Amino acid sequence: MSGPLKVAIVGCGNISTGYAKTMQAHPGKLTLVGAFDTDRSRAEALVKTFGGKAYTTLDELLADPGVEAVCNLTIFAAHVPVITAALNAGKHVHTEKPIALDAGEAQALVRLAREKNLRLSSAPITFMGEAQQTAWKAIRTGRLGTVRVAYAEMNWGRPEKWHPNPAPFFEVGAFYDVGVYPLTLLTTILGPVQRVRAMGTILRPALTDKYGNAFSVTTPDWMCALLEFESGTIARLTVNFYIWESKQQQGVEFHGDQASLFLSTPHDFNGVVELRENGTPDWITLPPVREPYPGVEWARGLTELHDALRAGRPQRPTGAHAAHVVEIIQGVHRANESGEGVTIESRFTSPEPMEWAL
Repeated sequence: MSGPLKVAIVGCGNISTGYAKTMQAHPGKLTLVGAFDTDRSRAEALVKTFGGKAYTTLDELLADPGVEAVCNLTIFAAHVPVITAALNAGKHVHTEKPIALDAGEAQALVRLAREKNLRLSSAPITFMGEAQQTAWKAIRTGRLGTVRVAYAEMNWGRPEKWHPNPAPFFEVGAFYDVGVYPLTLLTTILGPVQRVRAMGTILRPALTDKYGNAFSVTTPDWMCALLEFESGTIARLTVNFYIWESKQQQGVEFHGDQASLFLSTPHDFNGVVELRENGTPDWITLPPVREPYPGVEWARGLTELHDALRAGRPQRPTGAHAAHVVEIIQGVHRANESGEGVTIESRFTSPEPMEWAL
């Protein structure tokens, strides 16, 4: 096939505008065919601004032969049923993170896509950002030597203060919501994780959203995980829904035999990358491999899916990688509950660097 990838969005919540807006910057690669949401007014508002039709039902959207790929932006609990329905309808899928909340369900989606000969792509795609690719290039070209230790932090503030519907985020926990960003980056660069240990707790069991609605927190909103990679690298990852911004505990650090590298964020594409050779006092700022996108270009996963489909190559964000990350997160929660280490069974094929970062 050729031409733009014909995309329909399912789920027109907070992030859908970011996807639709960044899609518009790639008219030669992406076309928004339409959108569906259980609240029809939200789908109508999205297509009124960005084009396409508002579908009455999900079945109507999936039956449309003009839809080549589904962009799944639904709430966490709906990810598996929506992805399953889309694949069974013969549509390629790019889904927001996490691909599933259960490792077994995530692997079942990977198998279904393979059986249907369809693409299953998953966020987070932030490892394809300019800052992240700059850091990866320094590591893979040997500037750090053997990387033996990594530290990562996701201090994600307090979602109840800014998000219109924060309760689902607290229901699944900080690791499923934002821990996926550093986990996807770390596994992209360092490979699969083979064992985890963890400790977590609920810092604030009772909260109120910005509209005054009270809700309870039953999943740890602070969690610290120790990750043992198959390569031998050890990492510590701390994730929470409490700290707005830490002066010292932030970003991602990689420490090797020859040098250390600091990436200010695993999330935004225009983060700062700094390197310090061991035994020297000064950090140097590494120039980005190309001019960074300001913030996150949400549609980059869809443009990558277009490019991969048209070229007949694997896309970089894969369902198998996303399923591995889900197994790590599930293992972290189990380790916290049991106080024991948990073995991670799944593996995945590591993505290739972006062509512009070679």
